[in-house]
Amino acid sequence: MKFTDHLWAEALPVYTKIQAHPFNQELMAGTLPVEKFKFYIRQDSLYLAEFSKALAVTGTHAGTSQELLDFLQFAQNAILVERALHESYFKEYHIDHQAGMAPGCFAYTHYLLATSTFESYEVAVAALLPCFWIYKKVGDYIYQRQTKPNPYQNWINTYAGESFANSVQKALNTCDRLADQASEITRKQMTEAYVTASRLEYVFWDSAYKLEKWPV
Repeated sequence: MKFTDHLWAEALPVYTKIQAHPFNQELMAGTLPVEKFKFYIRQDSLYLAEFSKALAVTGTHAGTSQELLDFLQFAQNAILVERALHESYFKEYHIDHQAGMAPGCFAYTHYLLATSTFESYEVAVAALLPCFWIYKKVGDYIYQRQTKPNPYQNWINTYAGESFANSVQKALNTCDRLADQASEITRKQMTEAYVTASRLEYVFWDSAYKLEKWPV
């Protein structure tokens, strides 16, 4: 069994809840309220800006020049996607550029930034993996079952596309290679980081569906 198979099994209950979440079910049916999608897109824009930093920091700890290049490319792609959001969805939906991070986005981004800065390269890679893998799984799931026409087609196409799939596979291969060379203690830490980040993926979608605000 690949280490990433082990990770998927460990966090499968979390993924199942993400897949069944009303945000994704309604997006798939094309019935997600526009206000919730707008909230999500703004938070995703803020998330990607920080995610790109975590990717770049992680890359500086890479053991090979190729992996450094891979993570820098991941970071660049995250920035390009963030810019594309501004140029398309922000204009189309008149999204407020001034809205700050909701608690869910704040928690997730700061977890990734802290992990990429203070934890080992192996653990950082595992923590960053859910954003690749879960989004690919959700994108494929929705793409195969979506109602057409769908107002959110561009979003669906992005995460079910071949380009994103290639990035996901690179991230998976790196995680497996690192785990094969890691101690049992490190592998346990990688698992904990992956599960934690998966839970924060759920929190992020739930935050958007609830239009989450700071309670104080």
